[in-house]
Amino acid sequence: MSLSRRHVLAGAVAAPFAAGLTAGPAAAASGLRVGVGLGDVTGPAAENGMMGYSMPQQQTAGIHLRTRARAYVVDDGTRRIAFVTAELGAIFQSVHQGVLRELARKYGGLYTEQNVLLNATHTHAACGGDSHYAAYDLAILGFQQQVYDAVVSGIVDAIDRAHANLAPGSITLGRTELTGASVNRSRVAFDRNPDKAHFPAAIDPAVTVLRFRQGARDVGAITWFATHATSMSNGNRLISSDNKGYAAYAWEHDHAGVRYLDGAPGFVAAFAQTNSGDMSPNLNLQPGTPETEVENTRTIGDLQFQAGRQAFAAADEVVAGGIDYRMCYVNLADVAVDGRYTPSGRPQRTCTAAIGVSMLAGSTEDGPGLPLPEGVKNPFIEWLGGADAPIPQALADAHAPKVIAVPFGAMKPYPWVPEVLPLQLVRIGQLYLVAVPAEVTIVAGLRLRRTVAAELGVPVDQVLIQGYANAYSQYVTTPEEYDSQQYEGASTLFGRYTLPAYQQEFAKLAAAMKSGAGVPHGPTPRDLRGKLVNFQPGVVADGPPLLKKFGDVLTAPKPAYQRGQQVTAGFVTGHPKNDLRRDGTFFEIQRAVDGGWVRYADDGDWATKFHWTRTFGAESRADIVWDVPADTPPGKYRIVHHGAWKQLLTGKITGFTCVSSPFLITA
Repeated sequence: MSLSRRHVLAGAVAAPFAAGLTAGPAAAASGLRVGVGLGDVTGPAAENGMMGYSMPQQQTAGIHLRTRARAYVVDDGTRRIAFVTAELGAIFQSVHQGVLRELARKYGGLYTEQNVLLNATHTHAACGGDSHYAAYDLAILGFQQQVYDAVVSGIVDAIDRAHANLAPGSITLGRTELTGASVNRSRVAFDRNPDKAHFPAAIDPAVTVLRFRQGARDVGAITWFATHATSMSNGNRLISSDNKGYAAYAWEHDHAGVRYLDGAPGFVAAFAQTNSGDMSPNLNLQPGTPETEVENTRTIGDLQFQAGRQAFAAADEVVAGGIDYRMCYVNLADVAVDGRYTPSGRPQRTCTAAIGVSMLAGSTEDGPGLPLPEGVKNPFIEWLGGADAPIPQALADAHAPKVIAVPFGAMKPYPWVPEVLPLQLVRIGQLYLVAVPAEVTIVAGLRLRRTVAAELGVPVDQVLIQGYANAYSQYVTTPEEYDSQQYEGASTLFGRYTLPAYQQEFAKLAAAMKSGAGVPHGPTPRDLRGKLVNFQPGVVADGPPLLKKFGDVLTAPKPAYQRGQQVTAGFVTGHPKNDLRRDGTFFEIQRAVDGGWVRYADDGDWATKFHWTRTFGAESRADIVWDVPADTPPGKYRIVHHGAWKQLLTGKITGFTCVSSPFLITA
């Protein structure tokens, strides 16, 4: 019998909210070792396409919040898992493969595809181009090696640091509910579900938190809540971890005063996705604007932070029962589905991947887009042979009522999307994570959770959908939602019976976990390294304006500012692709302390922005903006910019550091 949401919520509200965040349950003799770690997955801060809205013109031009990977390693003495939430648009299969290769090189068989769970927050303001499948590189004009390397390295760094951080500890579980941070953006489809009454407000309000402790010290939290990370619009060009990134930033800074560049933080807070396929943070069902998107990011992020911290404070359910996992690969384009899992009770079959016409419009509530616009020549598409593959009648019939726009799975020389996908079930004590390589709507998630829970013989509240996990294959809708062919249904690649196929295959994993049996590995996914090209121009050379040199101040700060005012400084700079400054920063706000200068803020802080602009030819400038927070200590400050420039003839890259004039902050 599932636990009543009202019971969970009442218990959470009754718990102390601000107090108890460090008191908590005593470190139990759980036999667990836990470790946390942080990595930097920020890609090029200039002239790199963003992943999510499929808008070729949405290219990076600076940083608002660096994107991070947060890792948690749990060892029960017999088995261990590594769980990573990365602030990315998706975890692509290429990244999953690359991370596993690097972990095998470092650790042998300790971390494998079986016990490593990678997932993404689905921010639409991170760099794209790290997929080996063409559909997800089209708007970025091809595969971007620099992005791929940054993502793989940052995730591996996070796991390395969590591994090195392992210490005896405990985990407790907390729950609450959150409304006002999501809205159903596909209500027409949702209302077709006969089981929609489970979500009376048409949203999934569940907030689930794991609280990690080493001894008596809190070291981390994972918070699951379903809402898209699309508070930032498709007009934004600053790298941002969006609302879930703000929630993580706020908690880590609130808890431990984290300065990420000081090494391992004292507290790591991940905000992971669940079944967020039809959940939008844009409560008015309109995409953000330059005037509203930043504040909406903060508002929706803060709501998640506060709810996560509330569940964290009430997390008194000790996680016990050990670690377990099952994982296999399934060709989702060719699954024979037993009638037990289909609405009609008759056997059905999935089919070759294709997108519907409705997908081309994008999700109008979060950001309209047209990934394959008519009349626009994309050299990457032309290199692949165009987008006009014939659609056999049998395929059209198999996808009905979808009207096929592009048969991704039938493209040559190989499909534009993966069809051999990783399915993983992870157990952390009494909590089970159904790791799906897609975006799952809330009712589709409910059905999948119920299927797994029934097979395991546990309450459905103990089963969570972990979306965007280990690969990416767009959406999973219910058959009823699929029939309405809204954006989500048109983006369900493998046809009307995609969800029943997932239910069937995850039921097999759950049955194996319950009985202690193994599962067949399944087919091996393609390794497409070296198969794609890049049509995004790189950095040829950098040059300063006439009579200027790199690092010269173009705009100096004023002599003094009050709290709440905005400080700006501009510098002659080079292209950010010359040095991503991963695990570093493009600038520092430094404060004078005891005769020296110490960093007070950087390009990973909410109150700062780094803007990069190409001004003329090879010339560019960096503009640093600091909105002085109300709690900033009065005193003397300055802005330091770190950059790098590329020489034309030799290609040599030279770093530089420059400093603004000092200025005062007054109360």
